[in-house]
Amino acid sequence: ADLSTAGGTDALASFATGNGPVDILVNNAGMFTVNEFFDITDADWQAMLQVNLSGCLLSAQAFGAQMVAKGRGALVHVASISASQPQPFSGAYSAGKAAVAMLSRQLAFEWGPSGIRSNTVSPGLVLTPLSQDFYADPSVRRAREAIVPLRRIGTAEDMADAALFLASDRAGYVNGQEIVVDGGLAQTIMGRVPRPGYDG
Repeated sequence: ADLSTAGGTDALASFATGNGPVDILVNNAGMFTVNEFFDITDADWQAMLQVNLSGCLLSAQAFGAQMVAKGRGALVHVASISASQPQPFSGAYSAGKAAVAMLSRQLAFEWGPSGIRSNTVSPGLVLTPLSQDFYADPSVRRAREAIVPLRRIGTAEDMADAALFLASDRAGYVNGQEIVVDGGLAQTIMGRVPRPGYDG
């Protein structure tokens, strides 16, 4: 389905609910393009925001009505550590992912009284079909692993485990929150600041 359009998300919801109500929505669709801000076109900017951000809202709207009618449901939106750590030369990616995190919190506030929970998973460095070209060079992979405290690149399963928790009844009182799944990468910025006499 084309999740950048209301028609696409409505069609998907209609198809998915053919066998009964859907209790869980994971907004995981996304795209990425390389752009400098001086060079990015309006079309490229809008295309990325339409998929990465508007797709989350349109999907939430398409599936949310039945969740409200049932009085329960869980939304899990996939953002990125790039939502809080600016990722250069990536056009609308960081801005869009930051907006996804805020959208999730707004949905948590507005739809919470109807029994709908909305939370976010923010991945760090993860090996996926979208990122696999970055890891084709073994030296690049080693360099990336070296900056992650857990010294490995994340997997799709790592992200799925976090999403599964947020979608499950074990997170029944978790609403409007973000789980950063990055092996500790986002906590390393101060470790990059030279401190003579204190550096390990």
